Amino acid sequence: MTPVLVTGPDRRLEDSWVEARSAAEVERHARAGRTVVVTLSGDETAQLATAAVFAWLGARVFRTAYQEQVRLALDMTESLAGRRPPALARRGLA
Repeated sequence: MTPVLVTGPDRRLEDSWVEARSAAEVERHARAGRTVVVTLSGDETAQLATAAVFAWLGARVFRTAYQEQVRLALDMTESLAGRRPPALARRGLA
């Protein structure tokens, strides 16, 4: 699987990438094995939520003005989806 890439909103698309604008498009293209690009818009909170949903559905390239914040949201999503190990694991004893 292609690693997740977070970049600025002006990055050009690679020829093999396909841009999606809805959850249905992301899911359809990801199932077909394509590298899916989404360009995030809105305020920071909206972009973080949208990025997490699109990553869960299979988007791999995210264009955003909030690169650091989106990267953290995507790392969390990838860990929850089981596609990467968590950065830190703690065992809680009650």
